[in-house]
Amino acid sequence: MKLLIKNVVVFGKECDIYVVDGIIKRIAKNVTYNADKTIDGNGLTALPAFVDMHTHLREPGFERKEDIESGSRAAVRGGYASVCCMPNTNPVIDNKCIVSYVVNRAKEVDLARVYPIASITKGMKGEELTNFGSVKAFGAVAVSDDGMPVTSSNTMRLAIEYAKPFGLPVISHCEDFSIADGGVVNEGYHATVAGLKGISRVAEEAMVAREILIAESLDSSVHVAHISTTNSVNLVRDAKKRGAKVTAETCPHYIALTDEEILSYDTDTKVNPPLREERDRKNIIEGIKDGTIDAIATDHAPHHADDKNVEYNYAANGISGIETAFSVAYTYLVRSGEITLKRLSELMTDNPANIMNIPYGELKVGGLADITLVDLDEKYTVDSSEFFSKGKNTPFEGKELYGRVKTTVVNGEIKYDKGEIVR
Repeated sequence: MKLLIKNVVVFGKECDIYVVDGIIKRIAKNVTYNADKTIDGNGLTALPAFVDMHTHLREPGFERKEDIESGSRAAVRGGYASVCCMPNTNPVIDNKCIVSYVVNRAKEVDLARVYPIASITKGMKGEELTNFGSVKAFGAVAVSDDGMPVTSSNTMRLAIEYAKPFGLPVISHCEDFSIADGGVVNEGYHATVAGLKGISRVAEEAMVAREILIAESLDSSVHVAHISTTNSVNLVRDAKKRGAKVTAETCPHYIALTDEEILSYDTDTKVNPPLREERDRKNIIEGIKDGTIDAIATDHAPHHADDKNVEYNYAANGISGIETAFSVAYTYLVRSGEITLKRLSELMTDNPANIMNIPYGELKVGGLADITLVDLDEKYTVDSSEFFSKGKNTPFEGKELYGRVKTTVVNGEIKYDKGEIVR
């Protein structure tokens, strides 16, 4: 398969990209090689296709919310070539059979690459460890009980120690249930005004501190998922200064939104950890700018309408975010002048792929041809009815964003182009 992308901007310069069998062979002006397919990239910017290290595809067991096919369609529409899916399915991804099922189903769908994340503990019950060697052998790239904290500190210690020889990243959902105590939003002024029970930020921060200390004691690594508070950023920053092997991610909604959104009582604003205050949002951005935060993950959490169309207290947590992630991050980080486009690309591609030890696209000769073409100047209004995901639960509904994904190329093959899936 030979693909030629004409007149596209690469690192600030207009040129052509020539791809043969999934590998970039030439990046130059006026490339004239014969191609099986040519894309006119006039007015578009080429970026390495994105890598999501934290997404929920729901299959097996919760296909009414999402499945591997609908989630993969949403991924390529959002510019993602690779997604790592969390294990909170039914049955839980905690053995080689379920890992193999996810791997093979994704190959059948043949859109984005899908990498299963196995659970830390069997059934995500926080008790007996999953067989890490077995799940890795069949395709798991990391372990996590995301959605459920590993309550036992000793169990987490054993998990971090056990994962090290297998080279499996341990991804921690940092939440102390005893402190969260059934809260549904961030504890603070807006929770009081809304009359909703708050969650203390310490519920997150105490567990972040625990994971860092355990990892340091073992001279091992740990990855902190979806950090949302000022002190979580501070804890990770200080740990990195000490040389601790800790990495961290945040999500687009913590960059763009605050807990003031909950005053609408729109359950699409309900997410875990909850939206925080303006000072947290600003410090999350500072953490991105100074390198404390390594990656922007979507935490794509699609839900059926029935899971959200209930009272706020009873609504499911989560945002369907993979189709808006780049636009939100670009609008609130790059167009606002906080970081460069190159830095955003690192946060959404290089860094998550390196943490997960998976291949990723690089815009260089010899690089893997995972390429996303975006119109950085296009402003659009979010309309969830256009989502390819089954989940329409987005707090960005009706908001104006910049930077629309136009084309996604995976391994040299066009998977999404001009609003349509390409088979």
